[in-house]
Amino acid sequence: MNNVFREITPLSPHDCFTVFTRDKMDFDFPVHCHEEYELNYILNGRGVRRIVGYHMAEIGDAELVMVGGSIPHAWFTHHFSGDSMHEVTVQFHHNLFDEQFLLRNQLSAIRNLLLCSRQGILFSQETTRKIAPRLEKLSSTNGFDSVLELMSILHELATSANMEILSKATPVEDKQDVKMQSMDKVITYIRQNYNKDIKLKDIAGLVNMPEVSFSRMIRKHTNRTFIEWLNDIRLSHASRLLINTTYTVAEISYMCGFNNLSYFNRVFRRKNGCTPRELRDNWQGSKVFI
Repeated sequence: MNNVFREITPLSPHDCFTVFTRDKMDFDFPVHCHEEYELNYILNGRGVRRIVGYHMAEIGDAELVMVGGSIPHAWFTHHFSGDSMHEVTVQFHHNLFDEQFLLRNQLSAIRNLLLCSRQGILFSQETTRKIAPRLEKLSSTNGFDSVLELMSILHELATSANMEILSKATPVEDKQDVKMQSMDKVITYIRQNYNKDIKLKDIAGLVNMPEVSFSRMIRKHTNRTFIEWLNDIRLSHASRLLINTTYTVAEISYMCGFNNLSYFNRVFRRKNGCTPRELRDNWQGSKVFI
């Protein structure tokens, strides 16, 4: 599958998971993948097109899907003609639950669920109706209780009936493509250092590639230039801070690696269609990190 955007989610190494809730009119994020597991619940989305791996379908009024293992996925507005749809997205680290931990008998169902999610899972309407209220409430739980609730939700999903594996043939990377290993190394570095001064030549040197070849690799895997891709990552962290903290716009700009406030405001407006302050003032959804 070509032109898959490799997303870096705003989860930090210290977070367990994030819950993102919002009402929206359309879907415009490109086909993408990430190493984190994701549960995506959509209500009133009849006519929206779902893509998971090589599977494509038009969804009904409500659906709950789980994806993991870097399988490409996306939702598109397509034939949606309603007034508004509601979305709850839960993302958690691929290594939140240690492999040895999951080998215990009582957790085998969750382990199988995580394995199957690498091909995408669509849950039944009965399961969706049962789990939806718990997903809605997940953002209001705190600390350790929230992690227990997530595990409980995963266990109920894992033992539910009539789940459907969406992509029987899963797109896989060419195992001989060493550039994919280089890309993973770059992603790890960016994730840990996005708030620092990062130069193209330094990152290219990190993976022992000429700058031209490195830029070509970034373009192939993200559909963006290196600077555009780096800015998108920084902007995702900036949006998180704007929504969930009281830091000033200037403070957030510097915390996310933008050393020029005017440039930060300009790039932010171009990407989001509003200023950082407008995003903070007008935010209608909720995003909680646990």
